[in-house]
Amino acid sequence: MSAPFDYDFDMDEMSVALSYVMMAVASRPDPTIVPKKEEMEEEAKLGKEEQGNERGEVAPKDDQAKINAHHRKAAEERFAQKESKERTLVCIEVKPWDVDQDLMELWKKITTSITQDGLKWGESCTLVPVAFGIKKIRCTFTMGVNNSSDDVVEAIEAMEDEVQSVDITSMNVL
Repeated sequence: MSAPFDYDFDMDEMSVALSYVMMAVASRPDPTIVPKKEEMEEEAKLGKEEQGNERGEVAPKDDQAKINAHHRKAAEERFAQKESKERTLVCIEVKPWDVDQDLMELWKKITTSITQDGLKWGESCTLVPVAFGIKKIRCTFTMGVNNSSDDVVEAIEAMEDEVQSVDITSMNVL
């Protein structure tokens, strides 16, 4: 028997290498974020202290530790600012068990009962015909970096009496 598809080891190695590159790029600070004027003035002030006095004496190690702590704090603030703006748009399809089920009521129940920090549901949903009069709910939600789409899907699937399955149809980083 042959496999339904041939596994390409070269593609697998390339995807692993690409993931390492993406991690390395993601760990670098974002050069597009410009520091505020106050931060630049503080860094200039710290830089003058670091250069030493008139006799050429270099600042003690305590000052260097303060400078390093200041730079680390500024980098963490820039990272937190960038991370807070990152959002993901997810489109899901919810399939009910029964043809006679009120899908709009189910959608309202899902959007009101499943709440998380950073999770926002779309304002409306679409009822898409499947077959033989059965329809499914297609809706969207946005989530922050700290949210997981798997948690949302599992919470919807936990409504076992009303929901047959949930499929993620698309996921886009905004």
